[in-house]
Amino acid sequence: MALPRKFKHMNIFNDGQNYMGIAEEVTLPKLTRKFEAYRGGGMNGSAQIDMGLDDGALDMEITLGGMEAQIYRQWGIETIDGVQLRFNGSVQRDDIGEVQAVEIVVRGRYSEIDSGNVKEGDNSQTKLSVKPTYFRLEMNGEK
Repeated sequence: MALPRKFKHMNIFNDGQNYMGIAEEVTLPKLTRKFEAYRGGGMNGSAQIDMGLDDGALDMEITLGGMEAQIYRQWGIETIDGVQLRFNGSVQRDDIGEVQAVEIVVRGRYSEIDSGNVKEGDNSQTKLSVKPTYFRLEMNGEK
């Protein structure tokens, strides 16, 4: 019986700044493609033509503990790839103990920074919505 690879460790680097102990959660992109029906002469039915990625196919969400000044400095950055985020983690199969490295690199900018409610003595978080223009996934050294 084989067991699935499950995330065991993760970290985020924001333009090289280590968020170890700060990064709490990452919602990875839901990769979706846009298809368009095409039916030309002599075709009995339509074929789905690949038109690239859907709008929002690379969107990510990140939750940080507390507040980080760096993200506010990056807010409103002029270029579409102005913020580089690198997600590092590892997945492990508990049946055989195999560990594989996972790295995701995105470049883009924030569409939303939500610092939520802040109350003395309570845990605070900052949620980031990221609109990447570049996405790279590497698992166990393979892109």
